[in-house]
Amino acid sequence: MEVDLGQKIPVKMRASFRIQFILLVLVCLCGVYSTNVTIQSNPPTNGGFVQTEPEQTVSLTCAVENSVTVEELQWLRNGQAVSLNDGNRLNMSHVCVQPVTRDDNEVIFTCQLKSNAKVKASIQLDVRYPPTLGDNEEMQVEEKSDAVLSCDVRASPPVTVLWMKDDKLLDLSSSSYKTSNNGFTATLSISNVNPNVHEGVYDCKTNSSIYGVARKSFSVTVIDRVMKFPLGPAITGVVVIFFTILLAVIARWEKIMKCFKKD
Repeated sequence: MEVDLGQKIPVKMRASFRIQFILLVLVCLCGVYSTNVTIQSNPPTNGGFVQTEPEQTVSLTCAVENSVTVEELQWLRNGQAVSLNDGNRLNMSHVCVQPVTRDDNEVIFTCQLKSNAKVKASIQLDVRYPPTLGDNEEMQVEEKSDAVLSCDVRASPPVTVLWMKDDKLLDLSSSSYKTSNNGFTATLSISNVNPNVHEGVYDCKTNSSIYGVARKSFSVTVIDRVMKFPLGPAITGVVVIFFTILLAVIARWEKIMKCFKKD
């Protein structure tokens, strides 16, 4: 079959070619030149997370890509605006977290276009740190009173907590023991303390998948119960007696003075 290159293309076909060409150009422009923002970090991100530790520094850089105009950037920390200098907003912006603290864990930083908040990128801080637990303690507890042992178990990642007594796992089936752990503080409550049962060395023992085992010790000594004197009522009683005697003396003052008069 021969094709006559000099043959004119029908008007309808030429219009169809123009439409297809325009659509092709638009698709290419939208696919290649759509504006977006990216965040680079130091230390680098891992799946949208930046792993770091307290007292370290995290640097974040947000950049505009595929924009034919100058774009102003905004930073948000957990949805709240971050204050930026005038020279730190156009097309590229930097944010520095220094020093990192434990409170920065799970904080989300978002960079977005001021002109279009839908164009954005986010990263989350993953601050790793062990529990502090606290210093060992020596406790004196009165017999038949209550005692509370506590240790700071806040950590990232979270730790498991075990209570020990005299290097053995504490039997929590006893009604005199109660434990609690809110992720920040772990407590062991002892009610109606008995020297034959409760005296000894207790350990708050934590286990971290990253930092290993840590412990805080409590040396509990049970002492005899002290009879507490009700100071307030006693003072009130003394005052009442004093004024009663004083009034009696005043009432009999004349008779008393006659005893001292000479004949």
